[in-house]
Amino acid sequence: MTLLNRYDRARAAATIAFAAGLALAAPVSAQDAGIVWENATELSFVSTGGNSSASTLGVGTVLTGTSGPNLFKIEGGAVRGETSTRIYTGTPASFSEADESQLTAESYFLRGRYDRDLGQAYLFGGAGWERNTFSGIQNRYATVAGVGRTWVDAESGRFKTDVGATYTIQKDVDPVPGKDDAFGGLRFSIDAMRRLSESAEFTSLLVVDENLEDTEDLRGNWINSLTLSLSEALAFKTSLQLLYDRQPALLSVPLVDGTGVPTGLTGSTPADEVDNILTFTLVITL
Repeated sequence: MTLLNRYDRARAAATIAFAAGLALAAPVSAQDAGIVWENATELSFVSTGGNSSASTLGVGTVLTGTSGPNLFKIEGGAVRGETSTRIYTGTPASFSEADESQLTAESYFLRGRYDRDLGQAYLFGGAGWERNTFSGIQNRYATVAGVGRTWVDAESGRFKTDVGATYTIQKDVDPVPGKDDAFGGLRFSIDAMRRLSESAEFTSLLVVDENLEDTEDLRGNWINSLTLSLSEALAFKTSLQLLYDRQPALLSVPLVDGTGVPTGLTGSTPADEVDNILTFTLVITL
């Protein structure tokens, strides 16, 4: 179903850009001029060895700046996994040995956001980029601007919801011929935190994106995390992330003949609708 034509899409993009510009240009009073920055870096690494070896490296960082009613946030991260297998070439009587490495996971993201507190309500604007080639996404760029409300903001927990207009440009690894790669949309999110004890807290962030040009194209990102503080600067964090895409990108798969021998040809198949990512990380706060 198409709800926006090209003219409406261009107008929606201009509206979002204008709204984001207004939010980013919100006046900051003299007493709010100083920005206090805080950085939290997450590190994870898993390595196995032997006849076959595998390694996965994950890194993420969140830079947060506050100045009175203004909140700035810059986030970035990467996950990369490789598997190494021993390969033998030659005949049974004479062969050589070598290790062959294969990339098994690769994803990156970078995004920024600005919030302007208006009391219980707030305005926000942001932009981001991500790449996940194993889910078929080469590059996805998105901008968003909207309004939200803080329902609970206490030492014991918080609960916030917001809604915004979006504009997305997505380039797939294997693009579908004739498919529009730029579209306007609507985003809804829930941000919740509950402090379980002095050293433990649970957080949940749900983001749902709807493509207004094709309402069958619905995406979701749900992250649930448990953080245990080890000291003022160190914490242990475990997270479960669920990524949902009702219309996943296409993946190229190698084709083999009836005996299992590679043909050198490839075919296309949709990626899974749901990805789940379980991480255990060390968080360093500066």
